[in-house]
Amino acid sequence: MNAISTVEFKRPNWQTAIVFALGFWLSASLVLDWVIMPSLYLSGMMSQTSFTTAGYAIFWNFNRMELLSAAVVLTGVLALSKTKSRWNPSLIVFAVVLLAITLLDTYFFTPQMCAVGTHLNLFTTASAIPTQMNLLHSGYFVLEAVKLLAGGTLLNWCWREQV
Repeated sequence: MNAISTVEFKRPNWQTAIVFALGFWLSASLVLDWVIMPSLYLSGMMSQTSFTTAGYAIFWNFNRMELLSAAVVLTGVLALSKTKSRWNPSLIVFAVVLLAITLLDTYFFTPQMCAVGTHLNLFTTASAIPTQMNLLHSGYFVLEAVKLLAGGTLLNWCWREQV
């Protein structure tokens, strides 16, 4: 009863990690940006005083998930750049752009939108959306479009190269 044991050490499949991270991240972004937030807006929640608190709680959690996903993507891209013979160096730029967008969303846009939306005077009512909030929303959605393009490019490349 001789048993032959072959133990192989496999390298982690970074392409699979990148595909899963990007797929989860981009689909969650689309659901948040095109389903959850518009439905909250159309339901009139932006006129409520608690909208800022609820929005900050939603985005605080989502931004942390985005940071984790961006770190996995950048780590995977850097690992693949060292192991692949056919490598496109611009993919590192896309991964760094994704991390930069995530950092901007987490540490600039979300706190600024929360600060602009906070109603601090108890004796007056908030009647309209401040113009600065519209500018912040515009900047956020431009970054979201760039994020979707860069993430889609990385996802497409990893999907095609995966065998």
